[in-house]
Amino acid sequence: MSRREFEQVVDRVLDQLPDWVLEKIDNLVVVVEERPNPDQDPTGNTLLGLYEGVSLPERSADYWGALPDQITIFRQPHLALGLDRAELEEQIRRTVLHEIAHHLGIDDHRLDELGWS
Repeated sequence: MSRREFEQVVDRVLDQLPDWVLEKIDNLVVVVEERPNPDQDPTGNTLLGLYEGVSLPERSADYWGALPDQITIFRQPHLALGLDRAELEEQIRRTVLHEIAHHLGIDDHRLDELGWS
């Protein structure tokens, strides 16, 4: 899957987010990178996505003027899974949802319950 196709899948996932999620998202950017850097993934090229920022429940009244939180979806680790096209698109969807959930303040246990892990 080319980078352009990968980015289109990420965009489709974002376009299909339910309204209740879209209404909550605040000060967030989503980007695609080829692979994580060593600081992001010290074990090496296994990280599919990363949320960096202050989740919504952790923000206080003095949260203003901050740079946007960032979700990074890593293309090469997804491709390394060796999935067929449909499975790959589903994994990208799950990764995007997982990282959006972190922005919303949903922990890994609840993500498992929702099927977003």
